[in-house]
Amino acid sequence: MERQESLQLIEAMINKARNQFTENGHLYLLWGWVVLVCSVVHFTLLNFTTFQKPWLVWLLTWLAVAYQVRYIFRRNKQQRVRTYTDDILKYVWICFTICMFLLSYVIGAMMGGDAFRYFYPVFLVLYGVPTFLSGIILRFRPLVAGAIGCWALSLPAALIPFRYQLLLLAAAVLVAWIIPGYMLRARFKQQQ
Repeated sequence: MERQESLQLIEAMINKARNQFTENGHLYLLWGWVVLVCSVVHFTLLNFTTFQKPWLVWLLTWLAVAYQVRYIFRRNKQQRVRTYTDDILKYVWICFTICMFLLSYVIGAMMGGDAFRYFYPVFLVLYGVPTFLSGIILRFRPLVAGAIGCWALSLPAALIPFRYQLLLLAAAVLVAWIIPGYMLRARFKQQQ
């Protein structure tokens, strides 16, 4: 292979990787809508009904986890080019998931029955971290803005009663995942 042909081949591979680098926003939308629905339903059951266990609505997140595992498995099977950026994003979100579970356990173990009052302000801080890093890695400002929104909402969430924290959580996923998710989807479709 001549030098010129080698350069063309490398350039074609880089362009191919660049085109497949795009994020379609699917998982941002999945988690954004699941958390938004759970937050609003939990808020509604807690404030307007006598239902004793409104937190049960959060069991829906386990269905989302099962769907996500299947989705990622199928996507990885179909993906021909895997970039370093894809790997970095994967590890950022794995770290986020591990931290969510660990902090839930630690707060629960330390606070006992009052733990639920501390979860959402802490979760809002955590939501901002992978969202901000993803925005920087993807060079996609709406995710960065969404992360800043999560962090800003965590401040009043720490000061208000638990029942209203649910509304701030819903607002946070709207600005951090749902709106950027639709924008990512639109950008992805534009490049197809």
